[in-house]
Amino acid sequence: MLASSAPESPDAIEQLIDGCLRGDQQAWDLIVTRYWRKVFNVAYKFVGRHDLAEDLTQDVFLKIFKALGTFDRRANFQTWLISVSRNLCIDHYRSVRKERELVDRSLDSSEVSAVSGEPDALLTLERGDRRARLHDALAQLPVRRPPQLGHSARLLQENGTSRSKPRPTQRNRANGSTA
Repeated sequence: MLASSAPESPDAIEQLIDGCLRGDQQAWDLIVTRYWRKVFNVAYKFVGRHDLAEDLTQDVFLKIFKALGTFDRRANFQTWLISVSRNLCIDHYRSVRKERELVDRSLDSSEVSAVSGEPDALLTLERGDRRARLHDALAQLPVRRPPQLGHSARLLQENGTSRSKPRPTQRNRANGSTA
């Protein structure tokens, strides 16, 4: 049988399950290949992390393998598989939540004193790193000197213009004429 996304007939699934129960590795490989993505997607929706979803997917298939003999053959295999997947993910969520609650209850930040009066070591390192990066970035900027007034005034005089005298069009407009 080939692994495909096409729906399996109940007889084909029945043969795969029987093969798994007899110890046929190829039958089990076909089940895993065929349903891995669906189980992974359920797990990923619960945990939102690829690595955790892969771990949960592996746990689901281990549980399916152990419980394959108890599968009610009148039911739809894929529905059962997804149901087991969801239940295992819910169990995982509950255990993680329970662990967090235990940590939150056992640690009260008002009761915990700082180990030292100095700033947090990680924060100090981050600030130093930021300072070093800023210093490096500033060192790479080109050096620009502000223009000297004497130089600017000389350029204006060389061009025949001076800031102290208005240009002819400005003089005419100021006097009201339209040259």
